[in-house]
Amino acid sequence: MADALGAVRMRAGRALAAGVAVAGVLLAGCTAEPDRFVPQGDAGGASATPDLSRAPVATPTARTETVEVAPGVRLVVEWPAAPDRDTAGMVAAFRDHLAGSFRAVVTGGRDVGYLDAVTGDAVGELSTWVGEFLDQHRSVRGTARVYALTVGPVDGRGAQMEACMDESGMRLLDTATGRPLARQPAWTREPFLQAAGMRLGDDGVWRVALLRHTELPSERVKGCLR
Repeated sequence: MADALGAVRMRAGRALAAGVAVAGVLLAGCTAEPDRFVPQGDAGGASATPDLSRAPVATPTARTETVEVAPGVRLVVEWPAAPDRDTAGMVAAFRDHLAGSFRAVVTGGRDVGYLDAVTGDAVGELSTWVGEFLDQHRSVRGTARVYALTVGPVDGRGAQMEACMDESGMRLLDTATGRPLARQPAWTREPFLQAAGMRLGDDGVWRVALLRHTELPSERVKGCLR
């Protein structure tokens, strides 16, 4: 446990030293609670850098997958219809990085399997995000939903993926009491649009290389409302 937690915090320290920005929400007592991160930098080798200049386009849903992240924590993913091999690989990587990062939080840093689904800048970004929860003694409970997934054309070993995220079914917890905080952060109240720069590794596996997000009242996010 100590080694896993140390690895998370070591990566988090390197990311902070490099100037990675982590979004925060001020709660009672001016305490900064973990929020969705706003990473900066290039796409870690991916040719496509996430571009949030357009609203998401509704796509047919082939199936809905429910991932049991941990007791009381679920991730629901609405897969796009008829995904080709590359699209399926990118959706799987996006799913795994989300489920894995929440699993790292609820296990207190013992499970760092999310690192298998990320590369480049996303390694430090997610490690920093997880580290924020651990340092502030926070956890989560509830259901997160991913929908309106779209994947752009593959350019070399890179591509861009976009997804609507709805974490209004989740609650931030105080690990000391196991109870939800009296005031919840913004990401538990309304959907947002997540864009990911994806990279194809030498092993033929797609991974998340860079993440960016935008929130309401941006016109770009209104396509996520339903």
